[in-house]
Amino acid sequence: MADHKEYWSTTGDQGTIKISEDVVASIAALTAAETEGVSGLCASLTSELAGLLGRKNMSKGVRVEFVGEDAVMLEIGFLAEFGCPIREVARQVQENVRSAVKSMAGLDTTAVNVHVGGVTFPAPQEAAPAAE
Repeated sequence: MADHKEYWSTTGDQGTIKISEDVVASIAALTAAETEGVSGLCASLTSELAGLLGRKNMSKGVRVEFVGEDAVMLEIGFLAEFGCPIREVARQVQENVRSAVKSMAGLDTTAVNVHVGGVTFPAPQEAAPAAE
């Protein structure tokens, strides 16, 4: 069975340009993961159900849907670091992803929907040996 992917494309006087949804998903995933307060990406329940129903392919915690001629809608699921202001982290993810997709792919975003799937805690540190 062939893997059916969507592409944004345009044709100009020098030829055709095609950008795969995987490229946009990678840009969004890397940008979100690099945002302070994000400990990792995760699949949201909505994205998992969409995948089961045969909708858009979910990659690295990001779902991409091309909308209109030069726009994209994104859903991103991530895990927040314990102690970080989750609403501010989510807003920063939205802003960073919107900016990165625009600057790297030249696409506008109609929405960057964020799903915080959980909170991660720092690994317990081993106690230092007692001085004798």
